[in-house]
Amino acid sequence: MNKLFLTFTILATLLILSCKENTKQENNNLEQNKITSVDNDDIVNKSLTDKNANKLDMVFNNTKGIVIIYFNGKELELKEEKSASGIWYTNDHFDLSGKGNNIVLKKDGNIVFEHQDNILMIESKNEDGDKLNLTFNNSQGTVKIYLNGGKQIDLKEKKAASGIWYANEHYELSGKGNKYELKKDRKTVFKN
Repeated sequence: MNKLFLTFTILATLLILSCKENTKQENNNLEQNKITSVDNDDIVNKSLTDKNANKLDMVFNNTKGIVIIYFNGKELELKEEKSASGIWYTNDHFDLSGKGNNIVLKKDGNIVFEHQDNILMIESKNEDGDKLNLTFNNSQGTVKIYLNGGKQIDLKEKKAASGIWYANEHYELSGKGNKYELKKDRKTVFKN
């Protein structure tokens, strides 16, 4: 009788463990499916700050046509609307619109958040007739450079002892006041 009881107990234990393993496998498959569906979505994260230091975090799901915004401790979902240019998302109370980093969030028609990039455009010429067009985005710490109308050169701001300093792996822009020097691979290509 003890042998029969022991055999029955072992079989029951094996059956229970087998069921638990199947449940674990099903749960793992379910989690894997969730991750895969999220991985297939086109997700873009963006954070902006307005002039009053209010922060707006946005998670755009371009596959589903929604944006989740985090503002003043609230999480809100807005649906994409057709816009002529830029973005436009709405729900019953909120409206998010803009182009590039210039964003406006309205609640019931009133502006509650607005971010405008601080853009400065400069054209500089030297004695040789070379022309350097600079578009500084002071909000992002970047500059777009066009030397004599050539291809766009994108540089990121670096910490300078004085004046300005922007660089990428090949180019470096430095300057102070209205004087600029552009170097490519450490060789000066523009100086005024």
